[in-house]
Amino acid sequence: MKVTCLTFNPFQENTYLLHDDTKECIVIDPGCYEKQEQQELKQYIAEHGLKVVRLLNTHCHIDHVLGNKFVADTYGVELEIHETDLQTLRSVPVYAPSYGFPMYAEQAPGAFLKEGEPVTFGNTELQVFFTPGHAPGHVVFYSEKDKACIGGDVLFRSSIGRTDLPGGDFDTLIRSIHTKMFTLPDDVTVYPGHGPETTIGFEKKHNPFLN
Repeated sequence: MKVTCLTFNPFQENTYLLHDDTKECIVIDPGCYEKQEQQELKQYIAEHGLKVVRLLNTHCHIDHVLGNKFVADTYGVELEIHETDLQTLRSVPVYAPSYGFPMYAEQAPGAFLKEGEPVTFGNTELQVFFTPGHAPGHVVFYSEKDKACIGGDVLFRSSIGRTDLPGGDFDTLIRSIHTKMFTLPDDVTVYPGHGPETTIGFEKKHNPFLN
């Protein structure tokens, strides 16, 4: 599985494209809002001959959902989220203009992700882990074969997701990290929603919030 990161919008959000040798591709957390950002995403997909088959959100804060409708409309795929984050998604149109996104277009989910039900595409299988704390319905996606985890805003390099937004809870987040993320092998690469990638082992040793 190849992991490609494209960084979009003023929040510097990491949008991930995952594909394997079948050329089937999934898009996770499309943050593309401006036309040039949408074209960058579309151009990468076209240049690599990829076929988008799924659209997933780790969670539904505004910076991670700005491109949902663009991807859904362009590639004819349904949005998939965890049902617990439905209210988080529904609240985005209310505050989007005040955050500087007056043209935000809402995309309703067509399916719900569940922990224990794998996400599959091409020859690849991702495990879904329910990791609330930053957002009520946050999930992460883990490929055991590739030792890769698309981690959203749970765990960052030497930091953790903020918990002061609606539905956030510090103790819940710490519990999610220790009981879900830290059960993964130390050499698993974590691809976060913002900033550089890290590994489980590095965070166990060096993350000041988790020691």
